[in-house]
Amino acid sequence: MKNYILLCLIIVNVFSFDSYAQQSKINAADKKYDSYAYVDAIKTYEKVASKGYKSEDMFKKLGNAYYFNSNFEGAAKWYGELFAMNTAVEPEYYYRYAQSLKSIGEADKANRLLGEFNAKNKTDNRAKLYEQNVNYLDQIKANSGRYNIENAGINSKYSDYGTFVHDNKIYFASARDTGNFSQRKHKWTGEYFTNLYVADVDSAKVKKFKTDLNTKFHEASPAFTKDGKTVYFTRNNYADGKKGKNGEKITLIKIYKATLENEKWTNITPVSFSSDNYSTAHPALNPDEKTLYFASDMPGTLGQSDLYKVSINSDGSFGNPENMGKTINTEGKETFPYVTDENEIYFASDGHPGLGGLDVFAGKLGSNGTVSDIQNLGADINSPKDDFAYVIDPETRKGYFSSNKDGGEGSDDIYKFLETKKLRCIQELTGTITDAKTGIVLPESKVSLYDNQTVLNTTIADVSGNYSFPVDCGKTYNVRAEKEEYETKEVSITIGKVSGKTNLPIALDKSTCRVTIGDDLGTCFGIKMIYFDLDKSNIRIEAAIDLEKILVVLNENPGMKLDIRSHTDSRATFKYNEALSDRRAKSTIQWLIKNGVDKGRLTGKGYGETQLVNKCADNVPCTEAEHQENRRSEFIITAL
Repeated sequence: MKNYILLCLIIVNVFSFDSYAQQSKINAADKKYDSYAYVDAIKTYEKVASKGYKSEDMFKKLGNAYYFNSNFEGAAKWYGELFAMNTAVEPEYYYRYAQSLKSIGEADKANRLLGEFNAKNKTDNRAKLYEQNVNYLDQIKANSGRYNIENAGINSKYSDYGTFVHDNKIYFASARDTGNFSQRKHKWTGEYFTNLYVADVDSAKVKKFKTDLNTKFHEASPAFTKDGKTVYFTRNNYADGKKGKNGEKITLIKIYKATLENEKWTNITPVSFSSDNYSTAHPALNPDEKTLYFASDMPGTLGQSDLYKVSINSDGSFGNPENMGKTINTEGKETFPYVTDENEIYFASDGHPGLGGLDVFAGKLGSNGTVSDIQNLGADINSPKDDFAYVIDPETRKGYFSSNKDGGEGSDDIYKFLETKKLRCIQELTGTITDAKTGIVLPESKVSLYDNQTVLNTTIADVSGNYSFPVDCGKTYNVRAEKEEYETKEVSITIGKVSGKTNLPIALDKSTCRVTIGDDLGTCFGIKMIYFDLDKSNIRIEAAIDLEKILVVLNENPGMKLDIRSHTDSRATFKYNEALSDRRAKSTIQWLIKNGVDKGRLTGKGYGETQLVNKCADNVPCTEAEHQENRRSEFIITAL
């Protein structure tokens, strides 16, 4: 995605070379760079670099020129040269280099750089998000596989992006042929300026939107009201044949508003909250059309561009723009908002953890305007390149997004999709394993995640005793921690209902218990027996959970052997109960064998109703709970 539309601000430094000739070339390149003529600046800088000249400032500018044109391979090359100089650089370059590396498939190196960025700049919101979402790739994987995606059929070999669907037509921006020999290229990107185009949703026939909305400069990202009589769109600061410029003589971009009168778009004016001195772009209306969302780098912006909202009054005037806050905005770029009637906001960001470049994210809009439960949409929509301008029909789950991912027809292309499964709410379950008495951390502890009796995931705590699992929101899990010379501990946890992080520290007690032959497993391991339903010998769910614990005990004590002694209550005949208890012993043994225990370590026998644990003999009135106590299998140690 070309950054004439992403509102980037560039910090310009001064540097010098010994050679006057090279200095002259550098000065010329600096002028082009300072005026955002990146394509021309790159050519000059690279000629100088090819002669062996090295400069921290030149490498920064070369990397930036590529980075802000979304050429991440070129950015990675020159940021790599910058870091090879082994000089101290600002933390921002760690982030940009990491983003560039992710985009060319070097995720491990990128994550190491993100770790260094985090250490150098802990106050940066991007660093905090990375620290909170170290396993972000697991969450992206969990959110993938939910879309059917195909080329929208309206792309050219030039940049096409930023869709809006209205009245069964799709409107978008394109840099394709404007139909005359005087096409004008933008010095930032080297591409032609974009205009608005239109096509029927079910047709690949594209037409230029022939209205006064289009000029010889950039137009993009339209948003129509439901009645089709008002449109908000992005344009270079150009009106009435004149270009507006900021204090540095740069023409920025503004949101414009136009109304339809007698089939003609008129009253084309910038919105009141725009300015020559900052950019506003990518308008999006909420469903009741009383709020306009947009991207801007206006004063008060946290990063390179933030998301804002502004109320639309009944007379068409606007309130005061409000920054949407740190839950959604970072020190990077947040842009291309889109809001649905399900209180969802979709947006593009390179500040939230993603695959590289811009990724598309979804968040929940609260009644007070806050944004929560922000999630990456996954690797179907997102790629290592720039992915943005996501729009969706909440009823049909069909929509469009734009991307410069590999395999497209132009620098940016439009894709259509069908969402086959809605986004899951994902949390990260984290914690630290410690000694219950001393509080010291216990690295290399084994930590297992259970859903009922099923092992979902197992990990080993790191050198700081920390563990983490991606989990579903709102679900209840069991977490089991094990460490040699410590008693195994299992804790139940219910996860929060919005995406985020749930912390579950676990403190283990030193193992002081000693067992001898003839003891039951309850003596040291807290697993004295399992229970059965009336007249049944199958293993119940809660019994299977305890049998899983017995597996752990047997695995940790390879010399241990068990005798399984099964029983019934007093109901039914003595002979029938003897056979029933024998079936219970056999089903218990078979479960353990099926799950990996050598059959030579197990013996078993049914004792019928001969070893009741309470008063409930024949003809003695008892409650069902009292009878339950007798329907059991016990585990007696026969060898160690």
